[in-house]
Formats: sequence, structure tokens, C-alpha cells
Amino acid sequence: MSTPRTAPVARPRRLAAAAVVLAVVAAVLTACGNSGPRDLLNSIRSGSVVLGTKFDQPGLGLQNPGGAITGFDATVSTYVVNRLADEMGVPHPTITWKETPSAQRETFIRNGEVDTIAATYSITTNRMKDVDFAGPYFVTYQGLLVRDDAKNINSLSDLNGKKLCSVAGSTPAQNVKNLLPDVQLQEYDSYSSCVEALRRDKVDAMTTDEVILAGYAKRWPGEFRLVPMTYPSDVCVKDAWKTAGTPFSTEYYGIGMAKEFPNAVAQVNDALTAMLQVPAGQQYSPWEQSLRDQLGDETVDDMIARADAPGSKYVFTPKPGDLSFLEAPKTPCPEGAE
Repeated sequence: MSTPRTAPVARPRRLAAAAVVLAVVAAVLTACGNSGPRDLLNSIRSGSVVLGTKFDQPGLGLQNPGGAITGFDATVSTYVVNRLADEMGVPHPTITWKETPSAQRETFIRNGEVDTIAATYSITTNRMKDVDFAGPYFVTYQGLLVRDDAKNINSLSDLNGKKLCSVAGSTPAQNVKNLLPDVQLQEYDSYSSCVEALRRDKVDAMTTDEVILAGYAKRWPGEFRLVPMTYPSDVCVKDAWKTAGTPFSTEYYGIGMAKEFPNAVAQVNDALTAMLQVPAGQQYSPWEQSLRDQLGDETVDDMIARADAPGSKYVFTPKPGDLSFLEAPKTPCPEGAE
């Protein structure tokens, strides 16, 4: 009687094939951002990072026709990851830029769709419930952008009876309206729409953070000028006493990151601090040089002069890692003040 032939055992090959499939699936899931919050330091070691910024703000984060991203926010992000790579002794990582609209920034960080976000992202106690911040890397104030030939608008008070543009739902613009009831508030869906309305003489001014306005002014040289916004008189605003000459609002920009990786946040703060140092033989720090490249020397010189003026309530140089401004006490309104 013949001995039955035994079929070859294929189990090891099947296991190996399954392992390959699982590895590919895991890699795809990681690439799609479905693996939870991202650790910037691990991403740098892996050779690839995803950085969030704006794609439509000249001077800060702008996607050019060829696809390249330029702007101060983008430069700060690039400096940070390359500095950290140098300190780790690994090559500079490949950067993938992701557009991060304001309403989606916290979601993108929590879901692991980005490693960091630098996109005119103001540090607030409310946002820090969901994400962490390195920085601040820039301090800005609410301002006005007007046409260069609008010689009758030189302060906040000059807006009475004028048409003021801002994006829909803008709290700062509404605050102006509350302070100056005769202001005609015009709301558009984007800052670029406001700029176009201002260029066509459909509105008299637009308001948002000064650095955003400066980016638009640099893009259309000679067409616009910046007007600082300060309280024209002592006033009570949301139970806080504002004295005449106080900036209308102060914004501290930070780099948004996942809360799970405090060591990464600390190292980004160290990199930002290094960016603020003037290298030997250079006139400006990499931070200030980038700001000058994006906004122009005249604008930056004006910012410095304003901050250096005696008794100034303005700041030019940020202090990365110092978040004490979040706990700064408000001056209570005097009894009976309005």
C-alpha cells in the first residue's frame, strides 16, 4: 500500500504575509493621522513632520502659485523643527504643510493630523483646556488698516460715522461698535474680502491683529497704512478698567501642540529662545530678520520704537515659555464707572 503524500505546510509563509499586511495598514493609519496626537520629537526622528499654518495670510502663512508656503509663521515653524533636528543629530525632516482654518485647529492637533500649528494662534486659557502651547513667539495688538490717502483716520475715535470692516462674528469689531455706537460695522467672510472692499472704497477701515494687517499692507505697497488702536478715554470694558492710551487688545501667538508631550513643548520653547538670539557678526536675530523680510523694515522699526518709548504699554520681544499673562489680574472698574 502506498504512503499518502503530505501537503507542504504553508503556515509560516501565510503568517509572514499577514505581518506585512498589518505593517502596511499601520503605516497607512499613521499617515492618515488616526493614531492619536503626534509627538513632534518622534516625528522629527522619523524624518517627516506635518506643520499647520494659514494659506491665505500674506506675510504670515501664504501658499504661493507653485505650492510653496511663505510667511513669518511658516519660517518660525521651519526654524524650530530644523533646530531640534540639529540638536538630535538627525537630518532636517521633510515638511508637509497643512492648511489649518481657525475653527479646526484644536481638532487637527487632538486627532494627530499635525505635529504643530503656528497660524496666528493666540494663546488663551480656554484653548489650553484642549491643547498646549509653546511660546509666545509674537505679541501683537488690534489695529486698523486704512487707505494711505485717508488722512482723516488717525485714531480709534476717528472711526465714528465711518464704515468698519471685519470678518463675520469678530469680537474685536463688535467691541469697537460697543465703544463707538456710530461706527457702521460691515462684516465679510474673510480678511481678504475686507481688504478688497477697502481697496475699492466700499469701507473706510478694517480691523484685526496688527501683524495680519501689516502683511496686507506689505503686499500692496503704498496703498495702505496702519493706525494703532488705543482707548481714547478711561472706560469700563467687561468689568475691567481700561485707561486712556491702553492698547485695544493684546494677542500672544503660540505654537499649538498636543498636551500629551510636555517635553516636546519645552524643547520648542528652547528653540524659539535660540531664534531670538542675535548670532555673532549679525545685526538681527533670525526671528527679527524673518519679521523684517515679511513685513518690511519700516513696519518693524515702528514696532520697536513704540515698545521702547517711555511709559510704553507695548511689547516687541516675546518671552517663550512665559505664560504669566494668562493670570494677569484685571483692574476692577471704579464704583459707578461705565
